[in-house]
Amino acid sequence: MEERARSCLLRSRAKMEADIKASYLMDHMVSDAVLTNEEEEKVKARLTRKEQAAALIDLILRKDNYTYISFYNALIREGYGDLASLLQSDLPLISPEAEKSFLGGGTPYVQTVLCEGGVPQRPGVFVSRPELINRIREKLYKLQKGAGWVTVFGMAGFGKSVLAAEALRDETLLKECFPGGVQWLSVGQLDKAGLLVKIQSLCFRLDQDSESSHRPPNSIEEARDRLRFLMLRKYPRSLLILDDIWDSVVLKAFDIQCRVLLTTRDRSLSDSVTGQKHEVSVGNGLEEDKALEVLALFVNKKVTALPEEARRIVHECKGSPLVVSLIGALLREFPGRWDYYLRQLQNKQFKRIRKSSSYDYEALDQAMSVSIDVLKEDLKEYYKDLTVLEKDVKVPAKVLSVLWDLEPEDVEDILQEFVNKSLLFRDCNQRPYLYYLHDLQLDFLSEQNRYRIQELHSKVVHQYQKHYKSGPPTTGDTECHYWFRYLGYHMANGNLAEELYSLLFSLDWVKTKARVMGPAHVINDYVEYRSMLDKENRMVRNNFQEFLSLNGHRLEQRPFPNVYQLGLSQPNSSEVYRQARLRAEEETKKGAFYLDWINKSSLESLSRLVVQPQKDSIYYACFSKDGERIASCGADGTVQVFTSTSGEKLLEMDAHEDEVLCCAFSPDDKLIATCSADKKIKIWNSQRGKLIRTYDEHSEQVNHCQFTNKSRRILLATCSNDGYSKLWNINKTGSQNTMFGHMESVNHCCFSPEDDYLASFSSDGTLKIWDVSSGNEWKSIDIKSYFPSPSEDVEEVDVIVKCGAWSADGSRVIAAARNTVFVFNVETSNLLSEIKTSRHSTIQSCDFCPTGQLVAIALSHFTVELWEIESNKKVADCSGHLSWVHCVRFSPDGSILLSSSDDQTVRLWETKKVHKSSSVCLKRDSDVLFDQDEITVLAADNRNHLQLRNGRTGQVIYQSEEQESRIRCSCLCKDPLVAALGRRDGTVKAGVMSPKQVLRSIGWWTLQLLTIQQSFLMALGLANGTVKVVEIPNGNIISTLTGHSNSVLHCQFTADGQTLITCSEDTTIRVWNWRSSGCKVLQGHTEQVKRFILLEDSRLLSWSFDGTVKVWSVITSELIQDITCHKGAILSCDVSPDGRKFASASADKSAKIWTFDSFDVLHVLSGHEACVRSCRFSWDNKCLATGDDNGEIKIWCAIDGTLLRVCTQDSKDSLESYHGGWVTDLHFSPDGCALISTGGYIKWWDVEKGEALQTFYTAGTNLKGIHVSPDFKTFVTIDNIGILYVLEKVE
Repeated sequence: MEERARSCLLRSRAKMEADIKASYLMDHMVSDAVLTNEEEEKVKARLTRKEQAAALIDLILRKDNYTYISFYNALIREGYGDLASLLQSDLPLISPEAEKSFLGGGTPYVQTVLCEGGVPQRPGVFVSRPELINRIREKLYKLQKGAGWVTVFGMAGFGKSVLAAEALRDETLLKECFPGGVQWLSVGQLDKAGLLVKIQSLCFRLDQDSESSHRPPNSIEEARDRLRFLMLRKYPRSLLILDDIWDSVVLKAFDIQCRVLLTTRDRSLSDSVTGQKHEVSVGNGLEEDKALEVLALFVNKKVTALPEEARRIVHECKGSPLVVSLIGALLREFPGRWDYYLRQLQNKQFKRIRKSSSYDYEALDQAMSVSIDVLKEDLKEYYKDLTVLEKDVKVPAKVLSVLWDLEPEDVEDILQEFVNKSLLFRDCNQRPYLYYLHDLQLDFLSEQNRYRIQELHSKVVHQYQKHYKSGPPTTGDTECHYWFRYLGYHMANGNLAEELYSLLFSLDWVKTKARVMGPAHVINDYVEYRSMLDKENRMVRNNFQEFLSLNGHRLEQRPFPNVYQLGLSQPNSSEVYRQARLRAEEETKKGAFYLDWINKSSLESLSRLVVQPQKDSIYYACFSKDGERIASCGADGTVQVFTSTSGEKLLEMDAHEDEVLCCAFSPDDKLIATCSADKKIKIWNSQRGKLIRTYDEHSEQVNHCQFTNKSRRILLATCSNDGYSKLWNINKTGSQNTMFGHMESVNHCCFSPEDDYLASFSSDGTLKIWDVSSGNEWKSIDIKSYFPSPSEDVEEVDVIVKCGAWSADGSRVIAAARNTVFVFNVETSNLLSEIKTSRHSTIQSCDFCPTGQLVAIALSHFTVELWEIESNKKVADCSGHLSWVHCVRFSPDGSILLSSSDDQTVRLWETKKVHKSSSVCLKRDSDVLFDQDEITVLAADNRNHLQLRNGRTGQVIYQSEEQESRIRCSCLCKDPLVAALGRRDGTVKAGVMSPKQVLRSIGWWTLQLLTIQQSFLMALGLANGTVKVVEIPNGNIISTLTGHSNSVLHCQFTADGQTLITCSEDTTIRVWNWRSSGCKVLQGHTEQVKRFILLEDSRLLSWSFDGTVKVWSVITSELIQDITCHKGAILSCDVSPDGRKFASASADKSAKIWTFDSFDVLHVLSGHEACVRSCRFSWDNKCLATGDDNGEIKIWCAIDGTLLRVCTQDSKDSLESYHGGWVTDLHFSPDGCALISTGGYIKWWDVEKGEALQTFYTAGTNLKGIHVSPDFKTFVTIDNIGILYVLEKVE
């Protein structure tokens, strides 16, 4: 310390020791880093105040110039202006080099001005916040030409004072705007006496070099006048800084037409003064990197060396510089207490977070409570009510209007008070305004009102019930959204169990909330409040959760589906079904139309959850290592992260400029890797979606990426169309190893369970296994060699090894190529077994269950198959996707399987439900007999058996042996008890039986059933051209009819059952006497004959892809009429009920109505924009309905050919159709008032209005047609995944 400064301090020592309170001054000096905490404690250890003062001065005398300056500034800040004046004349000078170290780059001029003005020095630990500092400086420049106010406002602990002081450390600003200097005055909460003392102190400081002495002002008015005189006359272009203003009365005392910078928590204070005003909001705290930097400075470490708890502490500090500094100061003294202080923050033990060396409050709870204490009593109660708000949730005033039972305008006035005092934040980017609490404020409120939390939540619920007696709001505004999102939250936290049960176990609530909020929020309620709901009824909670999980993707659709109709597809024992049936019956009485799925009890499904996270094809999806999250990616270039329980979206990342082909979680779940067709690999933070690193060493698209399975050494593997696989250490900027050896694209790669090896799968037909540590090739298996070589006349097809996986123990590896999965022993490279799937499909993905012997296979024909590896048997079909399935992945525990598809969905399947019956499904070609209340369905299954089922129960009455060729069609006839079938090879088989044979085969129940129905005749046509007539139920083939040379497409008995008619891809129609095998051939078509219709007078109408319709005599086989109807293929025909007209529909986008009298065209029906695939006359012969491949249905007048109306929904669905696909079948009701149509789903229409009466969504899609009972009350169809639907109208 300079001798001059030391002498001055010694001369003033007696006065200092008599007046100062050392503990107040040391707080500032520790902040300036001129005293240590240990030195502070030694001084405080002295018994009396005077002894403490003496000890402090002794300590200062042993230190340097900076300590003297810090002591001087502390005297000014604590109101000892008279004592500070004793030291001012001997303030030491600091060299520019030393000053730079002390002030962080400020010039000597800045140091002198700020020191003389009492501006506090930088805290010992300081990080710059340039954006806010520059905004304050920008506002200060506006005071250059005249008086005015700059207000820096924000909540407690957000660093307003430090920012204000830092803004002044600018030589240009001081010289240009405030050449008269700056004067800092710490104000705080003051009464009138305290205010007078503050102004007296300031006046003394400003006037201390005056030769004349003035007595101190005796009143605030006198002091105010004195200050005005000094500022205007002596310091005309100076800046007055008022730090921590609380009261407008206090602020008015400084309204003296000078330049003022003030810091406050109450934004509205400046409204009480005159002059130009500017403001800067300190609404956001420290960014994470800045907060970590603060902690690092406190503990004298690099940010990268901080423990993991540091980031979590920063998160709990909610960005508050105050809290970060409090924790940092504590950690400097106790560096091993990271976990302890983290727990204190998490448990909101604010009183234990004390010992601040740079703030005016000893503990965080004091800093928070002082802001609330200044409120009026009624406002305090309102503010306490905000305790129930959820973190990060913004609420409109209307919600609080309900809570407080006040008009919205009155509520806004109250909220404005809170905003002004920085007790609440307002989001002005939306209308109406939204209000929210900072996390720190909410934590403080929760701690302060911890014994009233339940009561406050109950108040919210009861006020809501009082306000919305007739039902929830459905306006769709922010208030409506709040109640739907958080009403259950308030009920659960208010321990209102009965109210929560009543709410969430209501299908009406589900319907309304799903329409407003979407399904994920609804599903999440049952997950979040599961424990409370299960106390009432676990089964009911499960009913609702399962219903929403399986129908969630439907509830995303627009137009919004009928929830009651969806509920009718639930099991009859479900509470969802019970409520849906009740509502359906009530609405049916009012004219509504509902269908009950009466055979659904026979359906067994593995499906658990359906999510539609993206708006385009999903190429890949994967579980996090803890199984709680799923990441998906695809053609839209984004990565979506959502929960595996409810599908609720957690994160969305615009990941790449091109399609994202794969994504993967790191073994610790902290990172997500993505790779893309843009040739780049990116590493992301999995919680915040922040990009961490980008790699671009591959020269072609990157097909796959996967992290190691273990955390001990995290590596990332990638493979590309450039033929290389690469290993990456994510902490480095380049690849660690490149694996050379494949000759073509590498499609997939995966680590062995212990990460010792990497398997790669390539389009060159090989599987290679690499040693991870060295990057060298260990083994190579030529998959191509396991396929037979093509013959000379057959073009060679490349063997592309698409994907593969390791067994859980690492002893086996599987590889998929074409339609086969190969299982190899890793050690010996020997082929252990092969899994052969359908030859009509190719394998897109496969995975090995980590906890069992299951292998999942994704196929191009929209299906996922599960195979048991030891027995080499398929054990389940997971059907439900509507397009190609690109990916299958098991969860870490193997209990769940996910699949992703071009249909934009991710589906989850429960592997514990696997059973052999789940691998059996029906084909869509079927025949149905309606006989009073009995419904009999005939259809082939996917194992090429023919099944006869009871439509009501789904019970299999009869099942044939497996046929030698694919069954393409089948039909039934009542009398006698016989059946027929047709095959691809052209053979037909038939047979007869007696009721006694039924009794011997399947027992009394079926005898009774078949006796009521009298008897059947069953025929089936096979893909090999064979037709069979089969005896039911013992399966005896009565007749095998050969003659067709290609697939039999349709077969039908005549009314007397004596004749069977078939048509084929071989262009012919054959009329069989199936008993004698006699046959007449109707030849004339030049392309395949899809179907025919039997007419009166033993005539037959047939149509073909050749564009012609032909009329034949069944008896003579003579061609009666040959009509060229269309230039394109004819896709459908129908005959009017009166037999006078027929209609044709064609791929040329037109339909035509013809007369049988002259076989002339009566009307050409134009207007469709796609192939016209179906047509049907109404029963009164007056109307014709046509349906096209865009999903549009048009209803025409059959008399004059005019268009009557169009049946269509408002917008296209996810499949870019108005009907989920082609309109394949149409039927009018007998009264002509209703119309049913099939496409991707089933719709019923009001013919008069052209509006939909009801929609039934099948699990699959691409319905070929539907069978309708004569009374239009029962409907039977089979979807493309083999599920049988028998639907009955609700009455």
